[in-house]
Amino acid sequence: MGGVSDAPTTTSAVQITDPEDPRIADYRALTDVELRTRWEPPNGLFIAEGELVLRRALRAGYRPRSFLVDAKRVDQLGDLDTGDAPVYAASPAVLERATGFHVHRGVLGSFHRRELPSVSAVLDAARRVVVLEDVNNHTNLGAIFRGAAALGIDAVLLSPTCADPLYRRSVRVSMGEVFAVPYAKFETWPAGLAEVRAAGFAVLAMTPAPDAVPIQRLTPAQRHRAALLLGAEGPGLTPAAQAASDVRVVIPMRRGVDSLNVAAASAVAFWELGRDDPPSGSG
Repeated sequence: MGGVSDAPTTTSAVQITDPEDPRIADYRALTDVELRTRWEPPNGLFIAEGELVLRRALRAGYRPRSFLVDAKRVDQLGDLDTGDAPVYAASPAVLERATGFHVHRGVLGSFHRRELPSVSAVLDAARRVVVLEDVNNHTNLGAIFRGAAALGIDAVLLSPTCADPLYRRSVRVSMGEVFAVPYAKFETWPAGLAEVRAAGFAVLAMTPAPDAVPIQRLTPAQRHRAALLLGAEGPGLTPAAQAASDVRVVIPMRRGVDSLNVAAASAVAFWELGRDDPPSGSG
């Protein structure tokens, strides 16, 4: 399995001059969201973009299939134990023609996915979670994972219609924190919320409704094992999901603003729920 080596090594790269070379098929048309979401999960792979994200994937134990890098940046991977995964190098022009965009970070990796844990296994190991309904914007999803990692959320639970956390854009926006925060998908929705409540969590549905409880006024019991429920950008939570929650909560707004972007709202709510936690490190 690949990883980060303590001793410097020399990365041996295979030069690629043809953007249609079948050896780099994993990286073709990376900007085609529909194609990638149809192809990556069924084939058990995902793409990591950028050296930092790639290193975090390796440290998290994901097994690499291959690497594709700008020929001028091969030495950046010199300390990595790439195992049996080949390293392909190409010019920026070849990279752009193969992937469909200018790979300004110059480093890509194709990795094997792992089997997701069950919702019950994730809940057993968590004290505070976020539950997402139909969050299908990859940028928002990645930002929520990054906020969860930074602000004390132990896990992310996804409705069946949520976007893929391991899609390249989600991984990039999260800065690789999708590898650090456990997540699982519900098989049924919103019936799956019953399992969250049965595990002892208070399900807190975020909504701008005027009768919702300001989040800072939650009781200690509601904060103790909180499952923060967030909906998609725009439509928000469905009535069925709200009905399956314990309490509806709101972040009070000013100046006539009715709500925040879901990623921004999640960060504010995460901080509020954990504001009394003992510090665990610098931000």
